[in-house]
Amino acid sequence: MAIDYQKLKNRVFPDVEQTYGWKDSALYALGIGFGHDPLDTRQLRFVYEENMLAVPTMPVVLATPGFWVKEPDSGVDWVKVLHGEQSLTVHKPLPVAGTVVGTLKVTGIVDKGRDKGAILVQERRLHDKASGDLLATLEGLTFCRGDGGFSEREGNGPRGGDPSPAAKPAVPEGPPDHVRDMPTMPQAALIYRLCADLNPLHADPAVATAAGFKAPILHGLASYGAAGHAVLAACCDYDPSRLKSFGLRFSSPVYPGETLRVEMWVRGQDVHFRVKAMPRDVVVLNNGLAKVI
Repeated sequence: MAIDYQKLKNRVFPDVEQTYGWKDSALYALGIGFGHDPLDTRQLRFVYEENMLAVPTMPVVLATPGFWVKEPDSGVDWVKVLHGEQSLTVHKPLPVAGTVVGTLKVTGIVDKGRDKGAILVQERRLHDKASGDLLATLEGLTFCRGDGGFSEREGNGPRGGDPSPAAKPAVPEGPPDHVRDMPTMPQAALIYRLCADLNPLHADPAVATAAGFKAPILHGLASYGAAGHAVLAACCDYDPSRLKSFGLRFSSPVYPGETLRVEMWVRGQDVHFRVKAMPRDVVVLNNGLAKVI
């Protein structure tokens, strides 16, 4: 089954409602590395219920639609999809506990060509159920490696599909203004998967080996959260209300237990960043851009 442009672009997704408590907020924080130094009182506020704060990147795991592209009527070759980019805009600080409603829509389908695949762009909005306030807007880009050429079929959307999203900016030249090393625990994926993504690729060595990895890999959004932790610490003094947006491109997998070196270049309110897995010295997250106040 191939992508049907109009059907996929106009797909209606049911709203997803989720009630979460302070333990869920603490679990997410622990999964992305908060509390590594249990005597650091700034980190403690995100994992201890007294005067607690929610990590600003936590919307990525709340009221999610699940792996919907695996549904047969999506037309997507789900075995060949990769999470390519993730962006988050924070409209209001996330409560430590509450009920949220997630609404999803497909905003773009780009045909890169028969041999290059397609890009699926999704937008998810997260609202507080009690107040109706918009808390966060998330945009995710999925590379559908097996779905290129769909627009070559007569009547299946505009030639080439939708316009490609704007490329995320490269990091500046010169030395970074901040460098932060973020250790990850060997069991990090086993903790993080309890927040949202139960894909066995992140837990079962046999599944990871069959997929071509030497061991289970860390969730991309866990690495995303670890990078957000670094920016929150270095540029926001651990004040979540100061982080207004956070986006990046996924470049390479991370193995639990690796230390992530986050390099940051500050240009006014913009913080450009990239992340390397040490000691492999491999860039795993790139083209990062955060806005802080």
